[in-house]
Amino acid sequence: MRIKKYGSAKALLAVSLIAGMVVGCSSNSSNNGSTTGNTPTTTNGNTATTTDGNSNGTEQVTVSILHNWNGSSGADTDMTPVSEYIKEKTGVTVKWEYTKGSEVEKVNTIFTTQELPDIYTGPAWGGELDGIIKAAKEDQLVDLTDKIDKYPNLAKAIAKENVPPALYDKAIGGIDGKKYMLYQNQPATDKDATDWLYGFYVRKDIADKIGVDPQKVVTKDDLFNFLKKIKDANLKENGMPVMPLGGFSNGWAVGIGNTMFFGTDYPAKADGTFEHVFFTKPYEDYTLYYRKLISDGLLDPETFTQTDPIAKEKITQGRIAVLAAHYPAILDASKEYVKAHPGSDYVPVGPLERAGAEANRPVDLGIQGNNVTVITKSAKNVDAALRLLEFLASDEGTLLVRYGVKGTHWDLVDGKPVAKKEWFDKFTADTSGKLKKNEGMTIGFESLGGQDRTISLGAGDIWADQDRIATMEKARKILRPNGISVISAYNPADVMSKSPQWETLKPSMDQIGDVWKTAVFSKSDEAALKVINDLRGQINKTGYPEALKFANDELKGKEIVKLSMPN
Repeated sequence: MRIKKYGSAKALLAVSLIAGMVVGCSSNSSNNGSTTGNTPTTTNGNTATTTDGNSNGTEQVTVSILHNWNGSSGADTDMTPVSEYIKEKTGVTVKWEYTKGSEVEKVNTIFTTQELPDIYTGPAWGGELDGIIKAAKEDQLVDLTDKIDKYPNLAKAIAKENVPPALYDKAIGGIDGKKYMLYQNQPATDKDATDWLYGFYVRKDIADKIGVDPQKVVTKDDLFNFLKKIKDANLKENGMPVMPLGGFSNGWAVGIGNTMFFGTDYPAKADGTFEHVFFTKPYEDYTLYYRKLISDGLLDPETFTQTDPIAKEKITQGRIAVLAAHYPAILDASKEYVKAHPGSDYVPVGPLERAGAEANRPVDLGIQGNNVTVITKSAKNVDAALRLLEFLASDEGTLLVRYGVKGTHWDLVDGKPVAKKEWFDKFTADTSGKLKKNEGMTIGFESLGGQDRTISLGAGDIWADQDRIATMEKARKILRPNGISVISAYNPADVMSKSPQWETLKPSMDQIGDVWKTAVFSKSDEAALKVINDLRGQINKTGYPEALKFANDELKGKEIVKLSMPN
């Protein structure tokens, strides 16, 4: 995410939900920010600073940004119409770098090698956030404590009342008394909350062919038998077998079936305390369920190692019957195949049972913004970086990065943005989505728009065609029959990471995702459980009991997350 878009208690779900989503300052644009003639120019490292009048006298600066989301991508050139507008308003030319691999590895690598961008932005959870906190403690980030009040849009987004409580306590509110982190895309109001509709989706033509109503698939057994029936149908596309279940790159997000086994990463025990789900029987059941999916040939074994282009190629070729991810990603990836094969749209499976949830309970969404953003000590011009981020978080900047340039791409009608028909038609006809990126939308700038005000300020997705809107709403009615509820309780994972044992414990906890993958590929259930138990022993030896007691003590009397679904 998102997309992030692709994203709360996500440390454990790194393999299954977000396994995944950014090194330096390379770029495919040319000489942006440099000048010629008699314009005064000062150059610090790779950053050129000028006062050439192109931005009403504002100094001209080039700033590099690392967008740490696996699978994200930008325009063909850094200078899009949106980028040009931003340069005109702020004097800043942005050079983007996007990640194509593990976000956790990336954030750790850049601070180890010192191949640092001026600005880093990435997921606000899990190992990615831990890496940023570590960098702050190592004095590798710019301290914003005495600067933030000069930037009201940025200050508002990190105000205590606008940040999930555990995240504020853990990171946003300060590290050792200093504020380093900015925060983007947390909903400004309840109506701005984005539900990406994570779930399992099946190609309608395949469901029809095997004679199963996807809405009748509700339980774990239902899902398993549904996938088995697809396999037994021996379906082929262009002579190649159709896999019953698949996902996107690095296993995203085939493991979302975990919500049928446990409701949260830290379930409550009978005495009112909580423990990590990795130590519970439901986690074992979840692991063995997926081991059987793989051993019975129901889950594409390449899902956990494939790249995003390979995953999308399989979808474009019609080789995946059921996809697990959020719905917009599925709609985008399947667009070409559906266009060539009418009636092959992906439709929701379920809704599936949720462990511990009453049938009429609204879906609990663990919305924790999208991005934490920091300025590294490598930045040559901190004021320019903050000037850029403050503009992007403003009302004008928020509308710009989501909708494009006012008067060019959209107009204001009755106080709300309305897409210009010529651009609406162009974007709708472009099934690749590249045209919109090359205009400057749906790229990294959207991650830096301050509080999410897409509905309260904007008009939702003005570029979505009516068929897509109707498709999303139809899926929403199926998967969210009782609506949604945004979680505001404490996430124990955030509190545990503040324990004295965390530095020693974290390397063991970070292995959970890889060990889960090893377990599901084991030759037997016994071998799978041994892999899990071996890591349990290691985690216990590296401080887990003490860290868990610390978290339980800290959260005594506070509301903690009991049920959570990815948003």
